[in-house]
Amino acid sequence: MDSLPDAIIQYILSNMGNAKDVASCTCVSKRWKDSMHYLKALYFPRNLNDNLTGDHTSESIVRQMVSSVFRLEELVVYCPFTSSGLSSWLSLQGLSLKYLELRMDNLFEQQICNDNNSKLDCIGAAWNLESLKLWGVLMIHSPKWNTFQKLRNLEIVGARLEDPALSNVLKACPNLTHLSLLACEGLRSVSIELPQLEQCKLDFYGLGNSSLSVVSPKLELLEVQGCSWIRVPETKCLRNLSIANNSGRVYMVDFEKLVALEFLSIRGVQWCWDAISKVLQLASEVKHLYMKVEFTGDFDALLPFPEIDFVDFFNTHPKLQKFDMHGAMFAALCQKNSLKNVDSRFVIPCLEETVITVRSPLNAEQKMNTLESMVKYGKNLKKMTVRILDMKSSHSSADDFFQEICRFRCLNRKIVSIE
Repeated sequence: MDSLPDAIIQYILSNMGNAKDVASCTCVSKRWKDSMHYLKALYFPRNLNDNLTGDHTSESIVRQMVSSVFRLEELVVYCPFTSSGLSSWLSLQGLSLKYLELRMDNLFEQQICNDNNSKLDCIGAAWNLESLKLWGVLMIHSPKWNTFQKLRNLEIVGARLEDPALSNVLKACPNLTHLSLLACEGLRSVSIELPQLEQCKLDFYGLGNSSLSVVSPKLELLEVQGCSWIRVPETKCLRNLSIANNSGRVYMVDFEKLVALEFLSIRGVQWCWDAISKVLQLASEVKHLYMKVEFTGDFDALLPFPEIDFVDFFNTHPKLQKFDMHGAMFAALCQKNSLKNVDSRFVIPCLEETVITVRSPLNAEQKMNTLESMVKYGKNLKKMTVRILDMKSSHSSADDFFQEICRFRCLNRKIVSIE
């Protein structure tokens, strides 16, 4: 390396980021130490305090290294820090920072709630940020931020939030294209109005009864977990949609027609049938459909799916290429009248792969008829996987049904597999 020009040395070493590696390199030679001023990124791990001696603390180490860099663009701090420490770092490098990631560590420490709010307030000094990621945030009060005009990506993970605080945060980030709120609790009514938003991932803890409204005409991807009422009035660009509720019920979905949708996933213990039927009706252009909803029913009563006509379903989803359905959906397609409208012209034109989860041997004849019909009319079907889960029965019906499935696989061994 001694024969390389200074610019090459600086370029090579500037691609380092881990604080411990940077500190080790400064000990190699004066030439290497001087090149560390050209670092663009610094990462301070969680265990930075380990093996520190004397008066050194993680905060003093961070400040020393941050102050030695000419123009820092990326700063990641996982080790513990205070609001005064963060304020001092951002006063030195805040205007040049493009990416900031912080482990706040105050989520369960109510006694220093005010310090947590101060940390959030400090972030406002880095107003040229393009990406901001926060872990373990307690955001009860709105942070004192001005507008982050350049911020495109905001990610908050493991947070306790209040609705007004989140609303003010989003107002301070008007040009977001990517928004992620993951493992967040405390939110009841969330309204998102971001004209440039393209990808939105929301995961809310709690009773699963939150309401959500998203007004973003450029939205391409939406993943929602933990909401009972969902409204997205502009969906012309939406290509990927995932709705789940592991704790509560999904009562209502309000979308425009999903003309661009390619992937749809709906999951949960209980959905109202109106919500299921509406989203299936709107997603007539979908190419990959994943359904794992156990029951319907508007209130406490858990009801099975009503009968779904086999021919009508595939005629209204002509572009479907991959279909992954859990037991309730499959059972709804296997009712005695489901195949009554089949004629010689019927075909499932695009279906190439299907994964079917079966949990009961009941109605075995109709289930076999449905499986055989999917192979018969799916002219482009290349793979069918039948998953049999926890099939408990005191009679021989479960064994008989499994034998029928095995026979079916043998007759269609190039396409059908059993798991």
